[in-house]
Amino acid sequence: MSTEDTSQMNEGMEASSETANDLFKRSFDSWFWGSMIVATFVHAALFQFWPTLTAEDVSFTAEELEAIELPPEIEIPPPPEAISRPATPVIATATVDEDITIAPTTFEDNPVEDLPPPPTETTVDIAAAPTFTPMTVRPEIRNRSAVIQAMERGYPPILRDAGIGGQVLVWFFINEQGRVVDNRIANSSGNAQLDEAALRVASVYEFTPALNRDQVVPVWVQIPITFQVR
Repeated sequence: MSTEDTSQMNEGMEASSETANDLFKRSFDSWFWGSMIVATFVHAALFQFWPTLTAEDVSFTAEELEAIELPPEIEIPPPPEAISRPATPVIATATVDEDITIAPTTFEDNPVEDLPPPPTETTVDIAAAPTFTPMTVRPEIRNRSAVIQAMERGYPPILRDAGIGGQVLVWFFINEQGRVVDNRIANSSGNAQLDEAALRVASVYEFTPALNRDQVVPVWVQIPITFQVR
């Protein structure tokens, strides 16, 4: 066997005896620089094509605080003093003369010629204005259904639709036959249209005659007329 063959055989044996770790160490440089080149290109591409990032405005504004003036302190007054008890009444002693007489009245001391004339009877016209009228039996309404219908007709539509109502106190002068001779506003509702409507309704009323004992008498009476939306 020649020397050349021997050297080739030794190289083959050394190559076959080389481990995987030795092979990795021998190829490390190529892998390292190759990885660095690839990483450089990847980072360059990211910086080139990645969108520009901006910071969002997260600032906030605070409302200005307003100072509130507190009301002055209220001084609570002291409690009132206790009411003193009334004094115990005392019966006073007095001397009363039991011998007290009234002088007799005679025509000699008081002649007829000197006496004042008797009072003349004056007739008061109670129909002129509302006044107190004595009675023992009050007049009663005879036509309630007609009065209700008159109130429904007389209620001003503009007020009824708006839900505006009110009460009118009306004076009625009722004669001996129970007819309404006169009517007047005793207490207004505060609305002129309702007052006028109440007077129109008042003329529809019919009553039974009022009595003073066993006599039929004319009287003034007050009756409220109320307009309201049901």
